[in-house]
Amino acid sequence: MNTSVEISYYPLHDEFIPHIKRFIDRLNGHDNIAVRTNGMSTQVFGKYFEVMEILTREIHDAFELPHSVFILKIINADLQVHTKSV
Repeated sequence: MNTSVEISYYPLHDEFIPHIKRFIDRLNGHDNIAVRTNGMSTQVFGKYFEVMEILTREIHDAFELPHSVFILKIINADLQVHTKSV
């Protein structure tokens, strides 16, 4: 089963941008998922169990920074095939 996950990450820290960039860079380091980023969120696409395993590890790593907030939207479909460039 394919899945799409939209992620918003809010490190509650004065220097939040480096933490967000590090999280996105770590996601991009995985070859078996597709990652798209825009100014509002990051989208991850792939096989459900692979995506969830990667997110579990990467969110756990990001939680090393105290007071980090993640908001996830998960759908059981690959929405990257439905998105159009504007």
